[in-house]
Amino acid sequence: MEPEPDAALAAAARAALVREIDATGVWRGDPGLRAAFESVPRHVFVPYYYVNAGGGHERLWGEDPDAARRARWLRGAYADAPLATRLRDGDLLSSSSQPSLMAMMLAELDVRAGDRVLEIGAGTGYNAALLAHRLGDEHVTTVDLDPEITESARRHLAAAGYRPAVVTGDGAAGCAERAPYDRIIATCTLGSVPRAWLAQCRPGARILAPLATGLITLTVRDAEYAEGRFLHTPAYFVPLRGGSRRAPHEQHIGGLPRRALQNELFRFLLELTAGSLDPHEALALWQREERPVRERFGITVSGPYEWAWLDDPEGPYVWPL
Repeated sequence: MEPEPDAALAAAARAALVREIDATGVWRGDPGLRAAFESVPRHVFVPYYYVNAGGGHERLWGEDPDAARRARWLRGAYADAPLATRLRDGDLLSSSSQPSLMAMMLAELDVRAGDRVLEIGAGTGYNAALLAHRLGDEHVTTVDLDPEITESARRHLAAAGYRPAVVTGDGAAGCAERAPYDRIIATCTLGSVPRAWLAQCRPGARILAPLATGLITLTVRDAEYAEGRFLHTPAYFVPLRGGSRRAPHEQHIGGLPRRALQNELFRFLLELTAGSLDPHEALALWQREERPVRERFGITVSGPYEWAWLDDPEGPYVWPL
């Protein structure tokens, strides 16, 4: 029996997405991760999403009576692009991240069989499904503050055949009842590293999270100490909502050269040093250090203290977070 047209289109679109991610070399020899992207149906997790249209937002959905629009929705569900899935008063509350970025983050998370993973930010549930396919339902916990988000993620996961733990709560507090964890991954931007996460990790655990406009990877030594560097990849996520939000910075940047402000790496430095370093001092540092790349920056958490640094956590360039 031939598959229904929509099922055939979904399978073909998913295979094309996997080939596109293949070309980036991101799997790093992890066949389990590749198999997860081959198997998990992304369209189940985005029954509708929003695209920009004429200065507003157009809603595409899987039950549209128009076959052409339904096919457009399905193809878009497998595009290597982020999808806006929840809006409020025009502001983005939740999204499904770009699949190749998700693949890169999961590869950097470096999960192994038996690892227990905590995800902060349930989103659509797609990332949790990829982890559950890779590790098994019982090893994955995903947390979100919004009960509407966790309920829809739970429905999507069940529809796709996955049942990891989906918890409604403040992601900054982690999920102590399911600890300890070998890996923590956040899909929302942090302002600082929640201390609760360190306490819920096993020694040697890895934390991967967006911060400023980058991705920080931390190795946890114990409940009081973690340290690591940023990856080279830029990353833009919605902020963590809850107890660990960083106050938005409103630095005076008047007089800074437009060319510098348009440089993505300089904007990263401005975000990382917000509230700690005058923007003009940041510009002088950036120029003196010959426009340092993200990988030269890192973060250290030690007891009640947390600081960002350039090159050396005990060197001359350090800033409290």
